Amino acid sequence: MKKSLYLVGLLAILSVFLIVGCSQETAPQQAEQPEESEFTYYTAEQLKQSIEANESITIVDIQVEEAFNQHHIKGVIPTYAYPVKTEEEKAKLDPVLPELKDSENPIIIVCPGGKSGAQRTYQYFLENEIAKDRLFILENGQSGWPYEALLEK
Repeated sequence: MKKSLYLVGLLAILSVFLIVGCSQETAPQQAEQPEESEFTYYTAEQLKQSIEANESITIVDIQVEEAFNQHHIKGVIPTYAYPVKTEEEKAKLDPVLPELKDSENPIIIVCPGGKSGAQRTYQYFLENEIAKDRLFILENGQSGWPYEALLEK
């Protein structure tokens, strides 16, 4: 009986160490995920005003080609890189990097919903020496764009 209790106690202690050890291993991985506040956003209204005022901005659209062909904001640079997860998708952004680096314009990233694909693009541009103060994500992405007059179909 004492041996059984001893084994149960030992297993309980080992379980605690295993749980604590695993949780400590995963904590740094969770910390690597970018916080929403790490990104800067442009509202649809801000972008509309910038377009109508002919401000010097660069709009990079990452929608897949089929979605882009259905509708996109006038004057964007298409990349068809969405969802920007694989190296192949990230490579679709490479052709625009020289133009982005040669300019001082604010860069607004348009993705289908204004979330993870745009955030990965933002991170990729940062990694490729585009200044953070020039990078913006269109809030709510293409799906949240309410201004039909500024769309191309």
